[in-house]
Amino acid sequence: MTKEQTLAHQIIDAVGGMNNMDSVINCMTRIRIKVKDQSLVDYQTLRQIKGVLGVVEDEQLQIVLGPGVVTKVANAIAEESGAPLGEEIPEQMTKQHDYKATAEAHAQTQKETFQQKHKRGPVSRVLRSIANIFIPLIPAFIGAGLIGGIGAILDNMLSAQVITADWVTQLVTVLNVIKDGMLAYLAIFTGINAAKEFGATPGLGGVIGGTTLLTGVDDKNAIMNIFTGDALQPGQGGIIGVIFAVWLLSLVEKRLHKVVPNAIDIIVTPTISLLCIGLLTIFIIMPLAGFVSDGLVYVVNWVIDIGGVFSGFIIGAFFLPLVMLGLHHIFTPIHVEMINQTGATYLLPIAAMAGAGQVGAALALWVRCRKNTTLREILKGALPVGILGIGEPLIYGVTLPLGRPFITACIGGGIGGAVIAGIGHIGAIAIGPSGVSLLPLIAHHQYLGYIAGLLAAYAGGFLFTYFFGTTKAMRQSDTLGGQS
Repeated sequence: MTKEQTLAHQIIDAVGGMNNMDSVINCMTRIRIKVKDQSLVDYQTLRQIKGVLGVVEDEQLQIVLGPGVVTKVANAIAEESGAPLGEEIPEQMTKQHDYKATAEAHAQTQKETFQQKHKRGPVSRVLRSIANIFIPLIPAFIGAGLIGGIGAILDNMLSAQVITADWVTQLVTVLNVIKDGMLAYLAIFTGINAAKEFGATPGLGGVIGGTTLLTGVDDKNAIMNIFTGDALQPGQGGIIGVIFAVWLLSLVEKRLHKVVPNAIDIIVTPTISLLCIGLLTIFIIMPLAGFVSDGLVYVVNWVIDIGGVFSGFIIGAFFLPLVMLGLHHIFTPIHVEMINQTGATYLLPIAAMAGAGQVGAALALWVRCRKNTTLREILKGALPVGILGIGEPLIYGVTLPLGRPFITACIGGGIGGAVIAGIGHIGAIAIGPSGVSLLPLIAHHQYLGYIAGLLAAYAGGFLFTYFFGTTKAMRQSDTLGGQS
């Protein structure tokens, strides 16, 4: 028996046996167990098991084991249970057969007390749901992001004619294909995980996420926005739109399971659920995001007209929420027009400061939350790709789930944007990623000015997060802000 299998058996015993476990799943550093009766969990024994780094008492019991080990132990528990990770564990037909009834009886009496103990406000519940959706994707974000960052540096060097080898061009293409295997289909992965979080069928959630990509739709057979008559664009509505649509899917699917006869449930329920929510997503949710996009374009144009430090701060501070909403691509035509007319886009380096503010915030969390091993493990992987300009791991894995650091990171981005705009005439000769990766594309040899903006954003994000962006739970517990 391996040490991971031994650890798995010790955990099973400490949580009250296999019959006290409804399901088991793992994220990057911890096992998350849905238990039937919290009163049967021996927390003292659990914390003393060699290899257990921490225990979080929440609606799901979370046992921190660290990266690498957690996957092996979770798989060992799944193998022992006879159920795949994330699925309901069948009742164990052993001499302890009556245990289930006992556990359910205890659970009924303990339920009210436990729910009151872990009662959270609506904002906390939303942030926790976002974390639960995106934390399982962190390894994919990190791997794909790092590969994309390497490809971006090489591509920018090709655009700047620092290197000209054909094999490098081919390598960039290959790296981008690997990267896009994750990032281009993020809506589908998000739909699957959101469905798991809200209690819908994961496959149906993936279909709803994929619906927003408008696969097969082109200019010849475009789908019209029913409010404006314009063609819908793939990805319109962003990740938040996908989450909202899948939440609605969960409501419809659960209701149908209750009213549709069992004999035809497998046919009727998924068909009606996908049809109703798919149509709602295409014709209501995505178009409404179009209205948001139009309003944001107007605001951006107004801000650019004002000019100066104020414009830089506004763009740098508010670009991160646009990335979160999937609306940052509305800047692409503005970049293209600027390059066509002046030879460079002076908006891109300012917007790039949003990612730099995140890096500063992440560095502050690393220093300020030394006791939070879970958070620090995530930061180890998310920080390098953040520096390279791939911000998704930091957005979805760290700052957004924590709440406060997202705001302080935005402030840091605003400070960096103000510095870039204050110096002036810092542009990019082509559209590329942000962070350090953008350096080869900076126009007119304004590299030092761009670096000054980066350092200012790092410093702003760091200082605001260090002094205002953390809570006692983040600093002293071993959870992602107390809501992993």
